[in-house]
Amino acid sequence: MEKILIVDHEIMNCNQLKEILRDEYDVEIATSVSDISNIMDMYGNDIATVLYRFSMQGMDGYSFLRMLDDKGLLEKMPVLFVNERGAAELEHGTTRLGVYDFVHKPFVAEIVRRRVSNLTELFIYKRGLEQKVESQSVTMNKQFKLLKVQKEELNRSKQNIVDILATVVECRSLESSDHITRIKGYTEIIARRMKADYPETQLTDSIIDIIVSASALHDIGKIAIPDSIINKPGKLTNDEFDFMKSHTIRGADIVNNISGIWDEDYARICYEICRYHHERYDGRGYPDHLKGDDIPISAQCESIADVYDALVTESVYRAAYSKEEAFNMIVQGEAGVFSPKLLECFRKSRDEFEALFDEYDH
Repeated sequence: MEKILIVDHEIMNCNQLKEILRDEYDVEIATSVSDISNIMDMYGNDIATVLYRFSMQGMDGYSFLRMLDDKGLLEKMPVLFVNERGAAELEHGTTRLGVYDFVHKPFVAEIVRRRVSNLTELFIYKRGLEQKVESQSVTMNKQFKLLKVQKEELNRSKQNIVDILATVVECRSLESSDHITRIKGYTEIIARRMKADYPETQLTDSIIDIIVSASALHDIGKIAIPDSIINKPGKLTNDEFDFMKSHTIRGADIVNNISGIWDEDYARICYEICRYHHERYDGRGYPDHLKGDDIPISAQCESIADVYDALVTESVYRAAYSKEEAFNMIVQGEAGVFSPKLLECFRKSRDEFEALFDEYDH
């Protein structure tokens, strides 16, 4: 049984209304401001509807509406003002403040019941909808958190696969175990600098995260290159070098074949880095001789990282260059031509590149 509050300083009016409504509602009566306060504190949100005498002594209708508003109950507790007939101007003004209906004296039992019933049922239905929305919101939040956890687990699995494949290449190429770590670090440094200085690249944090992760796979195609070529202690013949260059195409084919384990952006960027990380801005790279910004920004960022690491580390056929020599060779175009924007970012990031190399130079 829903609870109804009747407020009137004249007990006779309260009793008349209570008699009309007692069979259908649990009726509370307040004849003073202190009664109102006590009942509101005791029952609060449990009150379904309030019948309030507008000219209540000690707290008129306007003051009562302000009190409900202060307690955050104005939208939750429907109010019917009890008033004399003929106060149309008053009723118009209070409606704008949050009053939903009026009961006039002398009371007509059927009209009182109908108006209280209509308003109470309306708000019970409204509260039910709000509870359903709240319940659905809780469920959706739980599902969102579950999806977030599943996505994080998927990303970890995806990264584990990438790292395993990259480690295989490292072992076959006799490279330092920190090579992939450095490549990812250099790539992130240059990509974040490009994002900050050149917004037109449309790099975002999420795309940069993918580029950094995918950069570990840049040489995956070397799995298909014979050890005799990869680890040859001297200069490659033209035929051997042509075969070595095919690792870009072979790597792109490999990631295409396993792309079902990751989403569209990840698959695309893996492909771009594998195939295009040896392309150069002047079109003299390989395998497709792309020129300028036809080279995807993902491959551009990884390529300068790869070149820098190759120069400052020892290989099977030459000693390492110093960090200063490597920096100068890149900015002067001696290690291939890079975009002016990329080179400017590289210049600004020199200290970060060198600090990262020092961190892993054992």
